[in-house]
Amino acid sequence: MERDESQRPWGGYAVLGGGPRFQVKRIEVLTGRRFSLQRHRRRMEQWVVVRGVARVTCGDEVSELREGDAIRIPLGAVHRLENPGPGPLQVIEVQIGDYLGEDDIERLDDDYGRA
Repeated sequence: MERDESQRPWGGYAVLGGGPRFQVKRIEVLTGRRFSLQRHRRRMEQWVVVRGVARVTCGDEVSELREGDAIRIPLGAVHRLENPGPGPLQVIEVQIGDYLGEDDIERLDDDYGRA
């Protein structure tokens, strides 16, 4: 059951569940859109692609992930998720850390003027 849904310029997400020190989200990224280049000081993330193709920047590496592929984003790593298309991108994100609030996002570069 989804607890919280939020729209963003790149698409949106729904919180699927969580508990102490973890949270699970379903993320949808629109074709041609991407997250800000960012990092987190208090959480790590694990992304699993469930639909589409994801281009993931993590540190100095850029990877293309397809359905069933997963990647770990370590605490403090500079990262970005994007949808190069074609079609929708859906990712399950598991956040783990001592603080999981949205204000733990440090934006380094942003297509939508939020950096």
